[in-house]
Amino acid sequence: MKPAPTASAAQAAAWAAAQPPLLRFLAACHADFSAETGGAVADYIPELGNANPDHFGISLATLDGHVYEVGDTRIPFTIQSMSKPFVFALALDTLGAARVESAIGVEPSGDPFNSIRLNADNHPFNPMVNAGAIACSGLIHEAKGDGAFDYIRQALGRFAGRELGIDEAVFASESATGDRNRAIGYLLRNSTVIRDDVGAVLEVYFRQCSVLVTARDIAVMAATLANRGTNPVTGEQVMTPYAISRTLSVMTSSGMYDYAGEWIYRVGIPAKSGVGGGILAALPARLGLGSYSPRLDRHGNSVRGIKVCEALSRHYDLHMLNRSDDARNSIIADYNIGKSPSRRSRRPHEQKILAAHHQDVRIIELVGTLTFSSIDYVSRQLAAKPRPQFVIFDLRRVAAMTRAGARLLAEEFGELANLHVIVILSGIKRSSADWKMLKEWTGGISNLRDFYLLDAAIEWAEDQVVYRHGGAIDFHEITELSEQPLLAGLTPEELAGLAALGTIRSYRPGQKIVTAGAPAMSLFFLTSGVVHVTLPDGVRLATLAAGMAFGEMALLESRRSADVLADVSATAVEVPLHEFERFREAHPRIGERIMRNLAQLLADRLIVANTKVDLLTAK
Repeated sequence: MKPAPTASAAQAAAWAAAQPPLLRFLAACHADFSAETGGAVADYIPELGNANPDHFGISLATLDGHVYEVGDTRIPFTIQSMSKPFVFALALDTLGAARVESAIGVEPSGDPFNSIRLNADNHPFNPMVNAGAIACSGLIHEAKGDGAFDYIRQALGRFAGRELGIDEAVFASESATGDRNRAIGYLLRNSTVIRDDVGAVLEVYFRQCSVLVTARDIAVMAATLANRGTNPVTGEQVMTPYAISRTLSVMTSSGMYDYAGEWIYRVGIPAKSGVGGGILAALPARLGLGSYSPRLDRHGNSVRGIKVCEALSRHYDLHMLNRSDDARNSIIADYNIGKSPSRRSRRPHEQKILAAHHQDVRIIELVGTLTFSSIDYVSRQLAAKPRPQFVIFDLRRVAAMTRAGARLLAEEFGELANLHVIVILSGIKRSSADWKMLKEWTGGISNLRDFYLLDAAIEWAEDQVVYRHGGAIDFHEITELSEQPLLAGLTPEELAGLAALGTIRSYRPGQKIVTAGAPAMSLFFLTSGVVHVTLPDGVRLATLAAGMAFGEMALLESRRSADVLADVSATAVEVPLHEFERFREAHPRIGERIMRNLAQLLADRLIVANTKVDLLTAK
């Protein structure tokens, strides 16, 4: 036997360094958009003008707490107007919806963020413009007095999952140049929207805008919004789902100021920008995105950040109005052939190879609707374990597949192909819409195989492992009765006596040997070829190779419970049941040994069946 090949150090390093498709996409965005030099750093607040215009970071947080990062994601910058949605949610939870809604509207203004204009009721148009945000700070100050800012800062920290500091230099600069916001504050005081001292309220507002965050922070904060107020990293319920849903609603219509209509039309993800260069985008039940690049367009939005959001939405079809499911975790079972091999009975040399290399074949059974988030989770789970040679994705329980999910899955197939991992699909019909959608993006992948039955897919992968490690599967090899597990322990003389009772039969490929429901009249000892055992509804129970018995349940049952058909040309020794019973009565020791062997075979089958059940119920 040839020595088993081992993975080279270079292959192992390549697997360890392999990037999930989503991280690779974000890295490509970062590389592409770094060359964009349009826009200008905000300078109406002098301290903001000191930002490095070349800084660029992208971070994406998933709802199971994983955070992707590319570029300058740990560079601190001030949150500015991105604080507005969080303080609005805080006001809703602190003072109640009735009080907040009596002071602040929820309609888009169509004006720049710093417009000195109120609606027909002399209230701010919405909490995303400066007037509405100052009103929110006033409501918090009304409830918490001198502790208002600390109350806000602590809430922002819970969204980010860590304590956040403040840039005192930016605060001082904002305060020194904030006359326009003071004008808005006094206009709100004149309309009784603000009831406290305007100076005190504006200090809270200027300080909340000067809180320091990173692109990673705002991705986690956005993911908390997308996760109905639960921080996916810390697990803390930061705000009520009611406050979060209302906040996301206003972000959808007004988060990007006078660019909001264009934004929701082209990107379709609730978002908020800040003049510090940040953009956060929160796609409900999916993800949170944070980007940082200080160059702003004429609307006050980050030029590169907008391009990232547009690319992500377009590439993965993430528009919020084009969703079809809410599934997060679609893995129902994840195992290798050591835990659940195929139903094919293997000869001893095959069993030895497969036992030594059971991790070479990994099976992932999926369920529900395959979405962007669920496939991202699958790709990370796959990368968390040693690289296999074969990965089987079983899709028989998949109800639907979103375009984003299908595309990310296809990209995962491409990543595996680059690492010389063979991908096998099972449970998907070639005539289905999901198959056609997958093929749209997998046409160039040569290492993709498909079998409708999972067992057939596992069996094929096992065969490849046997071949790769020096084994051989000879369908035409002739075996002896001494190799039959059912007859283990019998002497050569006893085996010869049993063989004398039988007749050698030959079967052509596809020929039915045993019919379900027919009287059980014979036992069969397969001496060459392969047969399969199938229930009347088409479910394959087992594949048997030379050296195995079938029809042995005739020892316990009077009628056949399954069909047996030849896969290839096969031969078997057929022993009539009445002759076998006579032989067993004449040789009690032989009869006892055979029944013990049968009990062991049935116990082994039960263990395999229980393992499969355990795999499906482990979730």
